[in-house]
Amino acid sequence: MHLLIRAGAESIGGYDAVTKPGTDEGALTVTEKLITEPGADHPITIESHAGRVVVSAHGRVIADTGDAALLREAGYPPVAYIPLSDVDTSLLEATDHTSYCPYKGDCSYYSIVVGDETRENAVWEYRAPYAAVAQIKDRVAFYPNKVEIAVK
Repeated sequence: MHLLIRAGAESIGGYDAVTKPGTDEGALTVTEKLITEPGADHPITIESHAGRVVVSAHGRVIADTGDAALLREAGYPPVAYIPLSDVDTSLLEATDHTSYCPYKGDCSYYSIVVGDETRENAVWEYRAPYAAVAQIKDRVAFYPNKVEIAVK
């Protein structure tokens, strides 16, 4: 699949855009991903959370851990990444939704399914994160507007 963007754009969604021969005149196609290291202009830190983090949805505990990694990125709120081993993965259903972060890599999503209730794309994972954030490998994070997160 090719994503075409109009002339004048140099990048979109973290991807470099270049003119591709054989495409519509004036169109650009995405050819490779832009990879950016965290730095002073966009800091990312990851530290162990000393307490317990419990995530629930639809009245069910989805995750319960004493081993959360707290990722702080630039001006964004902190995000708790929870080991998959501390998540009830039987309640997660992989979706086709994906995204890309030039600092962390390709991101996959899961919906939480409890009985007849579904919270679409409520969970995300960087399965092969870039080296600068390697500590989030084999961990997932949850959208706080789609689940209840208790930090103890």
